[in-house]
Amino acid sequence: MMIKVDEPKRADNSYDLVIIGSGASGATLAQKLASSGISILILERGEHLPVESENWSPREVFIKDRYKADENWTDRKGKKFQPNIHYWVGGNTIFYGAALYRFRKGDFEETIHYGGNTSPPWPISYTDLAPYYTEAENLWQVHGNRGADPTDDTKAPPYTYAPLKHDPEIARIKSHLTMQGLQPFEMPIAVERNVKDPLNSPCIRCRTCGGFPCLREAKSDGRKMVNRAMKFDNVELLSGAKVTRLHTNTSGTDITHVEYIKNGETCKVRGDVVVLAAGAINSAALLLASANDKHQSGLANGSDQVGRNYMFHTASATLSFAWPRVETSFPKTMAINDFYWGDPDGEFDFPMGHIQLLEYMNGDVLRGQLSGIMPYWLIPKFIADAIGQRLIPFLVMTEDLPEARNRVRLRQDGSIQLDYWHNNLVAHKRLIKRFHQVMHKAGRMCHCLEGHRAQMDGILPLYGTAHQCGTLRMGKDPADSVVNANGKAHQIENLYVVDTSVFVSSSAVNPALTAIANSLRVADIIKAECFT
Repeated sequence: MMIKVDEPKRADNSYDLVIIGSGASGATLAQKLASSGISILILERGEHLPVESENWSPREVFIKDRYKADENWTDRKGKKFQPNIHYWVGGNTIFYGAALYRFRKGDFEETIHYGGNTSPPWPISYTDLAPYYTEAENLWQVHGNRGADPTDDTKAPPYTYAPLKHDPEIARIKSHLTMQGLQPFEMPIAVERNVKDPLNSPCIRCRTCGGFPCLREAKSDGRKMVNRAMKFDNVELLSGAKVTRLHTNTSGTDITHVEYIKNGETCKVRGDVVVLAAGAINSAALLLASANDKHQSGLANGSDQVGRNYMFHTASATLSFAWPRVETSFPKTMAINDFYWGDPDGEFDFPMGHIQLLEYMNGDVLRGQLSGIMPYWLIPKFIADAIGQRLIPFLVMTEDLPEARNRVRLRQDGSIQLDYWHNNLVAHKRLIKRFHQVMHKAGRMCHCLEGHRAQMDGILPLYGTAHQCGTLRMGKDPADSVVNANGKAHQIENLYVVDTSVFVSSSAVNPALTAIANSLRVADIIKAECFT
């Protein structure tokens, strides 16, 4: 059990390593380096999320927004919105759907999309991350079936944990899709599920997984990584500590202090190495807020790329219906990648994207998810419940391409402005159309909630700012990137970035596993370069 502390334990407030953020990347890096003996301080703006009955209450989570951050950002049109952000120890992974995919080999290479748009190459390859993907899958207990995904790396080691079994209705849909020539596969899901002994399994395949904090703490999330790191005496966690500024030496080459606010008081700590892992939006915002005489447009922003190239996936929800009630508790076990690199019919030779099942939606979840269209109280609960009992929802995702104009900026009052224009919509709309065609043949009616037609906090608030990446891109050339291939800032000698902000492209699958694998890689680099 972690003990809450109000100030750093070290008298000189000086550490070998200071990590800003305790989400998937920061927490994973902390647990990887914990056994090295170096002094580590994790600064997390959120507190420990209470384990309480409300964790599994659809009304509390989706309608009352019990755990969502109470802050507003501004979109490019000047309209305020509440982002789908959760500030807790463990980060947003507490609420994620636990789907952990590897990027495809081609995702790291230059890819031409419809209209001549390009997904640029990364300075690292799939091969560089391959061993860390395997380490991440074992560390986060990912259940899957290697080779079932037609786009997967079939030469990678088999999953250590067996795939989750499909509920009967999902198995029937899979059979119908298979008969149409598709290759639906078992989703890689990160949960503590004992397939051989389900009665004694921490994960019980409940209806309150994605979007909910797990009351049984059976979902693999950042909290578990923090707990592992905190078993070592050289690791400290300071929660409720919002980092507001990074201070440099007079030459602007090294960070000297990390400034944070806790309990209304401004404090500072020092780290020989500082690792930024606050999420793509907040990491960029922190560097912009840390401008000084040597970095007038923001820390490490000589390339003018800090905050730019924001991506979060072009995503829509397909709601599939049939008149009989669906008997399923845990539908999120199947995905489709047949359209990932193009249409199998041969008429569209450009990447289209990824399709996966979503979580079970009861009436209150559905009302909460549709709150961007109308107030939840205008949707009678008994009608929403009846719809939910006949509904199987899918998430349809297409790669969001990097554009310099899609960016994080700071307003005069210091709040975040997110400028964003949707792109790659031709491929996305074709993917929706083709998926609906195969689902109709499978006997299900479909209706799509198109994410690109909504405001950031409108339709599908669960994904409104989820999968965010790309604001501090990695690259070889300091003129067009913020960090190098090792995650070290080009202009700051002791600053590393390990969250999804370093991504060069977004691919069309959840970015979490790639962020985790990369943080494990960078942890090895930091240990070798800074603490040998």
